Amino acid sequence: MHVTLVHVQVKPEHVAEFIVATRRNHEASIREPGNRRFDVLQDPVEPGRFVLYEAYASPADAAAHKQTPHYVAWRDAVAPWMAAPRRGEPLTGLLPE
Repeated sequence: MHVTLVHVQVKPEHVAEFIVATRRNHEASIREPGNRRFDVLQDPVEPGRFVLYEAYASPADAAAHKQTPHYVAWRDAVAPWMAAPRRGEPLTGLLPE
């Protein structure tokens, strides 16, 4: 399984908008054929800090996700709300198989 932890820092004044846009992306992403998980996590102490846990069956499925209309719309919408550039941390999912 191909996993990416996407670390996101959102400007405080855009947190609510980010959540709405990310919910739309999440709802479409979990319907992609290769998607295994797409979790959105928010830091309870620092509300502008998020981690997206994206798990796909293969690297090709993860790459295909970045070509979907819902991802492109999300990427373009949230870009001006970022306090720092997004950082993806690629990992290999071992368990569950």
